[in-house]
Amino acid sequence: MSDADELRALLARIAAAMVDERRTVERELHDGPLQRLVALGVGLQLAGNLLDRDPEAARLRLDELRSDVHEALEELRQLCWRIYPSLLLDRGIVDALKAAASEAPVAARVEATALGRYPAEVEATVYFVCAEALAAADGTGATIRLREEAGRLCFDVLTNTRLPGDLAAARDRVAALGGELTVSSGVVSGTIPIRA
Repeated sequence: MSDADELRALLARIAAAMVDERRTVERELHDGPLQRLVALGVGLQLAGNLLDRDPEAARLRLDELRSDVHEALEELRQLCWRIYPSLLLDRGIVDALKAAASEAPVAARVEATALGRYPAEVEATVYFVCAEALAAADGTGATIRLREEAGRLCFDVLTNTRLPGDLAAARDRVAALGGELTVSSGVVSGTIPIRA
């Protein structure tokens, strides 16, 4: 396969992965926050109908709805975080990954040398690859290591479990920036040129 063919195949895989991610987000919005908001609208209408007949029942229902609003907001925050965490934009890769590690399904920690800020596409790619590896981990713990070496941002995710061997979308995201990603038993390692 020629370099041009490989590039076309890579771009096609990236485009397909983006469509899949958009569909997933749409489905999660529809099944989660949007359904909750519709239910809140109905609940408010019913509470309004109760005001004249039973003000105390209406007050209790409004208290329940207030709680439902807080849950819907939290669900939206979590979804926004998965789409693009504001902490990544505001404070960089290390703080964003520390926050992701604190929310991981396994005990996780981040080890990083003194790192600065990097191009947004580099930080986002490293973040999402590491977050995907953390989400796939089901062992007793995980460690993310970050460092800069010879003009490259290097990262490793070490887990106590066997990770999916493909992580194809992650591999393509890294390759699109001129980097490399390897996946072996319990370890995801990658490097991306800082000036991708």
